[in-house]
Amino acid sequence: MGREASCTARVGTETAEVTALLESTAIVLRGDIKRRWDIAALQNLRLEDGELRFHAGDEEAALALGEKEGERWLKKLQTPPPTLAAKLGVSADNPALLIGPTVGPLDPALAEALAGSITTNVREARMLVAVLSKPSELPRMAEFHADMICKTVWVVHPKGPGASPSDAEVRTAMRGWGYVDNKTSAVSDALTATRYVRTQEPPKKRVRNR
Repeated sequence: MGREASCTARVGTETAEVTALLESTAIVLRGDIKRRWDIAALQNLRLEDGELRFHAGDEEAALALGEKEGERWLKKLQTPPPTLAAKLGVSADNPALLIGPTVGPLDPALAEALAGSITTNVREARMLVAVLSKPSELPRMAEFHADMICKTVWVVHPKGPGASPSDAEVRTAMRGWGYVDNKTSAVSDALTATRYVRTQEPPKKRVRNR
């Protein structure tokens, strides 16, 4: 969500000046009062007298954000986050063709997002979703996509330190094959996805070096 404000915070019996951050899944306080509250756990959210007020567990909190900023925070907090399917842009009317994973079952979060939105017809697919488990699968994926009409591919791969293939490996390979990355989305605790769009047609011999 990405909002930040310097304000007075009241948490229980404590009152102090803090830096409050509205992140995608949490409200974070930094300063003399330090807290991290999961947004999903907040109750009784409301704006009163310029203060964003809520309950978090056993604590009652108030952030003096002012009317305008408080309204912005409240609106974001009350707006349900987009689903993974929405982030990927897949639906029955905008189906994806899936390749991978070659090791283990499909990640449950990704499987749920793709449910009802998969086609096996390469001409009907609006995008390719490629789940990679090792760097050597990158050329095979690029070769497969080179024969598709759609120009979009979501590359799904492990995330975190030691991930293979890493973000850098994927980005270097894809850009070398004429792709531009323009969006990233977390898939689960284990996987991340980056959307690439083919901006030029690479010679097939460039992606068939296994």
